[in-house]
Amino acid sequence: MKNINLNNPIVIIAICAFLTIIAFITVITIVRHKKRKKMKELLANLEIEKNKLSSNPAVPELAKVESFLNNEKLEVMYNEWSKRLKDIKEVQVPKLSDMLLEAEYSLNQKDYKSTIYKIAKLEMELYKVRTNSDFLLGEIKEITTSEEKSRSTITKYRAKYRELYQKFEVSIKEYGKFAKTIRAQFEVIAKRFEDFEKIMDNNEFTEVGKIVDIIDNLLNHMAIVIEEVPSIVMLAYTVLPKRIEEVTNTYKQMISEGYPLDYLNVEYNISEANAKIKNVITKTKSLNLQDSLFELKVLLDYFDSLFVDFDNEKRTRKAYEEKLSIFNRKLTKVNKVVKDIFDQLDEIKNVYNLSDQNIELLKEVKKELKVLNNNYKVLVDHTGNHTFAFSKLLGEVEGLSNNLSNTEQKLDDSLKEIGTMKDDEVRARQQLEEIKMVLKESKNKMRTYNFPHVPQNYYVELKEASLAIREIVKELDKKPITIEVLNTRVDTARDLVLKLYTKTIDMLKNARFAEMAIVYGNRYRSSYNNLNDILNRSEMLFNKGEYRSALDNTVNALNNIEPGIREKLESMYNDKQ
Repeated sequence: MKNINLNNPIVIIAICAFLTIIAFITVITIVRHKKRKKMKELLANLEIEKNKLSSNPAVPELAKVESFLNNEKLEVMYNEWSKRLKDIKEVQVPKLSDMLLEAEYSLNQKDYKSTIYKIAKLEMELYKVRTNSDFLLGEIKEITTSEEKSRSTITKYRAKYRELYQKFEVSIKEYGKFAKTIRAQFEVIAKRFEDFEKIMDNNEFTEVGKIVDIIDNLLNHMAIVIEEVPSIVMLAYTVLPKRIEEVTNTYKQMISEGYPLDYLNVEYNISEANAKIKNVITKTKSLNLQDSLFELKVLLDYFDSLFVDFDNEKRTRKAYEEKLSIFNRKLTKVNKVVKDIFDQLDEIKNVYNLSDQNIELLKEVKKELKVLNNNYKVLVDHTGNHTFAFSKLLGEVEGLSNNLSNTEQKLDDSLKEIGTMKDDEVRARQQLEEIKMVLKESKNKMRTYNFPHVPQNYYVELKEASLAIREIVKELDKKPITIEVLNTRVDTARDLVLKLYTKTIDMLKNARFAEMAIVYGNRYRSSYNNLNDILNRSEMLFNKGEYRSALDNTVNALNNIEPGIREKLESMYNDKQ
């Protein structure tokens, strides 16, 4: 044999392909083996389940039924169960055996696809047979175990019966006229217990469920009777009649005191309540308690709510009467004010130049006030004839009060404007006197100093201030007075006079200060050649009325000789004043 070259790429690829094929075959073999093993296990489990169905537990249970066959109905049921049991044992279970064999054969033939299908079909059929078997067993056990279950249930019902009966006997007085009926109902239930025993003695197991259900329903109803009848007796015979009497007395008393209570329909509702109570008593006599206690509690809540309505009506009446009294006082006051204004309106219009808007506002106030007076009269009439509840009347008077407040606000705005006009006139006259005093003060200060010259513009401003004062006087003498124009005249005159006064003070100060500075500088005339010329110029400016220029010219010149001279001269000037 020739040596194989392992380094040859073709050889390497061939070896890899061979190994891959070997691995693939191995994997497939392992997978098939596991699949076959799993199917075998599944078939084994299905065979176990099939064998369980072969030993059907319904057989011994059906034998029990055979031992107490004593009526036609039970015999029919027994025959039908026997037929179904026979079908399961002789038809359905053998069919499962055949299907199991077919699946095993397919598995042995390694027809896995067919095996899976047959196993699925077998599982479905197995589930169907098991369901039939369980259902049959359940039906049979309902009869075979009915005695034990029923006697256990009846034992509990007897205990419940004794408990209810004892509770009834202990508090029998609370059941009033219905005690006799309730006792008779207990006797009916006792009779049903006897019927149960007869059925059990006769092995009539098909009738046991019915009698047990009847006893259960009777006891449940009796529990409701024992629980609710005392409350029904107390409400129907004691609480509600007393409450109706209290409501009736309170209602009549309030009607006599003038409370309008028709809206509550008290008399009609009392009549309906009495009819409802009578109906509840009639139903309770036959132990028909459906909604009876609920209806009585609703009636009690209604009558309790009536007392709340009565109390609310009393509180509302008090609040209404207080608000009505307050409204009446305010309305009377506003009526008087408006009447006085319109009585003097011509005179006010003659004194002051009222705007069209202000006059229209006054007319609107008068119109609204007329509506308020009419509505107030209607409200008082309704109060007197007891037509409406006080809660409604309170809402009406509150509405009127709000409307009156709005009207009062409009009236206040109008009066405020008229009052402001009068205040402006008085203030203008006061300011006129103050302005005159300031002008007079300005003239007096001009006389305190012998000015060599007064500038022409000072006389112009003096004339303008005097003319402005005369304009104020002329405006005050007009009828009617236009306040806006008057205020303008006052502002103008005040500004001109204050400006003149300020100018007077400044001119007086500058003249005196300049004169003092020139006199002080004379001591240096002989010592400084150029100072004489500066002082001569200052004297020329002073005589021309240019006092500020004369002061600045002199102080600047002296400051070169005597630094800080301005402060020194100011101190000397202030000491002389």
